[in-house]
Amino acid sequence: MPTPRPNHGMPLRTLLEDPEFVVVEKPAGTVSEPGLGHADDSVMNAAFARWGADLGPLGDARDHGLVHRLDRDTSGDLLVARTARAYDALRAQFEARTVGKRYVALVEGKPPRGEGVADRPLEEARRGDMKVSLVSRRGGGRPARTRWRTVAHGGGRTLLDVEIETGRLHQIRAHMADLGCPVVGDRVYRVDLPPNTGSAAVARGAPLALHAWELRFSHPATGAEVSVRAPTPGHLLDLVESSGIALPRAMRPGA
Repeated sequence: MPTPRPNHGMPLRTLLEDPEFVVVEKPAGTVSEPGLGHADDSVMNAAFARWGADLGPLGDARDHGLVHRLDRDTSGDLLVARTARAYDALRAQFEARTVGKRYVALVEGKPPRGEGVADRPLEEARRGDMKVSLVSRRGGGRPARTRWRTVAHGGGRTLLDVEIETGRLHQIRAHMADLGCPVVGDRVYRVDLPPNTGSAAVARGAPLALHAWELRFSHPATGAEVSVRAPTPGHLLDLVESSGIALPRAMRPGA
């Protein structure tokens, strides 16, 4: 990652601030880190404006503290380390798959069962202007496991509580589409039309109905369990309510 330029004008909501790390809320439509076309409007640009004195010395080797990433169209919890010790310990937890990552997803139709596991391997490929994940049916790809549980149905849609054991590119989106129930608002992993992966797709319409709701990990210094929940964003609340689904109390803002 190139060293992010501080952007003091970019809003950033802090969910938990600790001397070793911070958990911030990434909005849908905002990229996690600087990149092509996003030199100064990523979450990390905003983080550098606030904690640059801590993040700068971590350098490229430690991604300036960015422990993991969320897709541009996905909202929710994003974890950033403030010390080298914290980064190394937190990355080790992600690699050991001991971090709990729960999502709220609104999908079209219904999965084949009320709950289950999607575990087909995924392999990355370039389609148009995007990298995408393809479900591998020939024994290739990288292991990927997505657990889902049905919360409610309504309006031809299903609200899911999803937990991922791995962290592949677009993992939930690819697995849900493979089950025949793509995430609402997804214009790439569609079952009724060809994938829309050109640059025009990135301008897009309604935000994706996928939210990184809860993050659970061990504190990098004390080992204590940490659990952080990101409030369900307004665009997802509106989609859920318009489908005639009552969002469970635990998933409501302020719960």
